[in-house]
Amino acid sequence: MDILSGLGQVPADMRDPVVTIGVFDGVHRGHQKLIRRAVDLAREAGVDSVVMTFDPHPVKIFAPERTPDTLLPLTERARLIGELGVDHLLVIDFTKELAGVSPEEYFRSVIVETLHASRVVVGENFTFGAGASGTAQTMLALGEKYQVDVDVVSLLFDGTERVCSTAIRDALRGGDVAAASEFLGREFSVTAEVERGAGRGGRELGYPTANQYAADTDAVPADGVYAGWFTVLPDSEAGDSEALGSIEGDMEPGIRYPAAISVGTNPTFGDHRRSIESFVLDRDADLYGRVARVEFIAKVRDMVKFDSVDELLENMARDVARVREILS
Repeated sequence: MDILSGLGQVPADMRDPVVTIGVFDGVHRGHQKLIRRAVDLAREAGVDSVVMTFDPHPVKIFAPERTPDTLLPLTERARLIGELGVDHLLVIDFTKELAGVSPEEYFRSVIVETLHASRVVVGENFTFGAGASGTAQTMLALGEKYQVDVDVVSLLFDGTERVCSTAIRDALRGGDVAAASEFLGREFSVTAEVERGAGRGGRELGYPTANQYAADTDAVPADGVYAGWFTVLPDSEAGDSEALGSIEGDMEPGIRYPAAISVGTNPTFGDHRRSIESFVLDRDADLYGRVARVEFIAKVRDMVKFDSVDELLENMARDVARVREILS
C-alpha cells in the first residue's frame, strides 16, 4: 500500500479510483465494513482503491477541548488499513483552511479534480465541509451533479449498540477490554517504546517488567491488572525507531508472549506517571528501546494500594496464576 502525505502527492495520472473517506481512528468493525466495500468495488471495476484519512483528528482543529483520546497512532492505522487490501492511503493534514471549505468546493477540488474518483464510499453518518455542513445526502447530490457514483454504507450494530469509536472509548474507561475488542474485531492494543521504569526493583522482586508510558491523550484501559499478550515488533514494523537487531535474552521479535499487564500509576510506590507494565511470563530479555505491542484480553483486578511489599508480592503471584488460567 502506498502512503500519500497530502493532496500534492496524489499521482497526476491517477484515474477512476474508488475512494472512501473518514478518520478511521480505531479501524474498528464499522470502519472495516466501509473500507472493504470500497476495496471490493475497486477490484470489480479493475481500478485502485484509495482511503482518505486525516491527521490530526478534525475535532482537534475546530474544537480542541473535545478532542477524543487517540485509539491508534497513525502508523498503526496505516498498518491495519493496509491489511484490508487498500492500494493507496491518502493522509490529509486537517487544517482550519480545509475545514472552512464548502461541501461543494471540497467535493469538486478533492474528489473530482485531484483524485479523479469514479466512485466514493461513505458511511451514513459522514459529514464534510465547513462546519460539517455536508452530509451523506449532500455527497449523493454532488455525486449526481459531477457524475461520480456515491455509495452510502449503513452503520454497523452489535445487537442494539452501534459499533463506533465512542463505544470503544467508553468500554476502555470501564476496564472492559473484552467489549472494546469485540467492537474492534481484534484485541485492543497499545504500541509504544519500552522505557526505563521508576526504579522500583521489579527484577529484584522477581517480576521484571517492560515499561511503556501512555500520553495523556492516548486511550488506554482503566487502571488495573490485565491478562494479555506482549510482542516486540520487528525493526521493519517499528516505525521511526532505530533498528536494534536481535534481542539480548530469550525472546524474539514478532512472537506473542503471554503477559500480566499492570496499567496505572502504581500507588504503592507513589509513581504518578501512567504506565503500562508487562511482566512477560517465563521469559527474560533486555527490551529497552524496543517498540512493543501489548494486546489486552481480560481484566484480572482493579488497581490496589498495598500496605507492604510482601502483600504486593502475594497478590502478584495470584495475578500471574490467574493470567495463566485466562490465557490457557
